[in-house]
Amino acid sequence: MDHPINGHELLKRLQENEKLNLLDVRGEMEFHTHNIGGKNIPLPRLRENIDACGYNKTDEIIVICKVGLRSGTATKLLTEMGYGNARNLTGGLIALQKLKSKNAI
Repeated sequence: MDHPINGHELLKRLQENEKLNLLDVRGEMEFHTHNIGGKNIPLPRLRENIDACGYNKTDEIIVICKVGLRSGTATKLLTEMGYGNARNLTGGLIALQKLKSKNAI
């Protein structure tokens, strides 16, 4: 089931300090340069490493990357693996950053 999450919803939930399962599928260097928390498994290693995260198949997992393309691929992969509530952050961290700067003005 394709059920993306947009930047507005994620930003609101982050500001409310909701406990979220964030999965960043960018490369390690990208993740360490800038991230919003969560776990980091680069997309090419997702299939082999997802079990180590300890997610239940029913958990909401918000998948993030820079612009939403890798996370879209990862969301489809997770769904194929039985994770029924994987959600792609549309527009990725770029869209989230734009929202944050708008709200800061």
